[in-house]
Amino acid sequence: MVEIKGSVVLESITGIQRRGEQSYAEVVARLDDETKQMIQSTISGSSWYPLHLFLRFLAAELEVSANGNEQVLVTRSEKTIERQLRGVYKVFVKAGSPEFLMKRIAAVHATYFNGVDIDFKLLGPGNAVIRYTGFEPQHRLIGFTMVGFFRKALELSGATDRNVRFTTPVEAGKGYAELAVSWK
Repeated sequence: MVEIKGSVVLESITGIQRRGEQSYAEVVARLDDETKQMIQSTISGSSWYPLHLFLRFLAAELEVSANGNEQVLVTRSEKTIERQLRGVYKVFVKAGSPEFLMKRIAAVHATYFNGVDIDFKLLGPGNAVIRYTGFEPQHRLIGFTMVGFFRKALELSGATDRNVRFTTPVEAGKGYAELAVSWK
């Protein structure tokens, strides 16, 4: 079973609650009992939680706030990575090239997922592939967040002509997802 770090779950819950208690209540009302139980429990930032339950929570939140528009997750993850790369991880932006930053983000992703192997390959200047092994088709929403993370990180590192896309999407059911990233 693939799990996600509690700090991600907490950040998402807090973000929804900031939009108002009514909005949060609408999201919770849409959840199945198993997901509701997890979301309403005491979440520890250092513990692991089932990814599929977290993604059910995100899907319910998208229904409430974005009429089901999943592309919103790209924008939200861009805001998250921008906040992180201007805060706790700002040394990554200052320390290196887009290549360095791409490799570091792939490594950081490994600390947020339990049960997923991440392989970063630099194919040449301005061209990389990141393979995530372990995601299942039901985890497809996580792909939108990954696109946003890498796209914004490239922008912040000064890269131009950014292209971030899945050549093998999570929902393909191949046991892995492959993200192609290119820039100048």
